[in-house]
Amino acid sequence: MRHKTDKHTDATLRRWLVWLMREGGAHASFDRAVARMPVGLRGRVPAGLPYSAWMLLEHLRICQWDILDFSRNPKYREMKWPDAYWPKSPAPPSAAAWTRSIAAFKRDRRAMERLVANAKTDLHTTIPWGQGQTILREALLVADHNAYHVGQLIVVRRLLGAWKD
Repeated sequence: MRHKTDKHTDATLRRWLVWLMREGGAHASFDRAVARMPVGLRGRVPAGLPYSAWMLLEHLRICQWDILDFSRNPKYREMKWPDAYWPKSPAPPSAAAWTRSIAAFKRDRRAMERLVANAKTDLHTTIPWGQGQTILREALLVADHNAYHVGQLIVVRRLLGAWKD
């Protein structure tokens, strides 16, 4: 059942959700956080932290893809936590893997943005194959999760001397 919502309010909500997923609001953007990361530092784990820039990038990509898949796939299958959500190695297998991961993250983010922006997508109805989740909740989860880990990525870069304000 589709909820009755004022068209202006609905369009405004969709526009802000897309902005939040893409821009991050008060947070640094994903694009800035991954830009010009030195190849030699992508797999380095700073002292006192359990992850490298590569591990965070892959975790961001995997989790966002998983949320997108859950949001639109009636045959969605839950992945094993935490093993399936983090890469095994702190270093990317190649410079190309870093580039591919960034491209996949952006592609999946655009797909989530399109899902949210589509006026035919009911943001408020429970996802039939879920346990009470809605597309609105999933979009907010993407924005929140991404903001959290982008912040961690910036901390890694600062500790490695690879971040300029």
